[in-house]
Amino acid sequence: MSIAKSLEEVRSKSKKRNFDQAIDLVINLTQMDLKNPENKFTEDVVLPSGKGKDVKVGIIGNNLVLKGKGKADKLITEKDLGALEKNAKEQKKFANEVDFLIAEAPFMPRIGKVLGKVLGMRGKMPKPLPPQADPVPMVNMLKKTVRIKLKETPVLQCSFGVESMKTEELEKNYEAIISAILKKLPSGKNNIKSVYIKTTMGAPVEVKV
Repeated sequence: MSIAKSLEEVRSKSKKRNFDQAIDLVINLTQMDLKNPENKFTEDVVLPSGKGKDVKVGIIGNNLVLKGKGKADKLITEKDLGALEKNAKEQKKFANEVDFLIAEAPFMPRIGKVLGKVLGMRGKMPKPLPPQADPVPMVNMLKKTVRIKLKETPVLQCSFGVESMKTEELEKNYEAIISAILKKLPSGKNNIKSVYIKTTMGAPVEVKV
């Protein structure tokens, strides 16, 4: 079944909820030796149509914070970073408040020392930028980005939109993810066993790749 027909079936099977359900993608893999670290990966995919919901992006630094004001969701100055050093509870709270982070490159060693553990285990270490750079283009890109991880089990999962989005928008997002994943798999399509899509609380529907 094509992605368009699968989306149509997913919608027909989905009960009306009092929230905009996510459209989830589940890819089951085969012939993947995950004991080999080279076969594991984390891939950030920019969705052409966006996620359909807000993605929280934070900035750490001084110059970048000034330039990102009004665009980023969380701004951490050098002074704020110093305060976080002394409060483990606030470190965890901060890490849970953002989906992606940007930081001034010279701050990266200090961030690694202060927040490395709490950010690393969540896969949220910052993307570095020079202090003189404009962070807004990266903020805008990250707000349309989904992160996909292959770790211990041969399954990839992510959301690629919400139920209220147009079918053609969801199709573009789906195709971007599949294209990115195929490039990461050692045997391409041969490593894909099955693909399903579903709403947050709905039944899965198979998609033909």
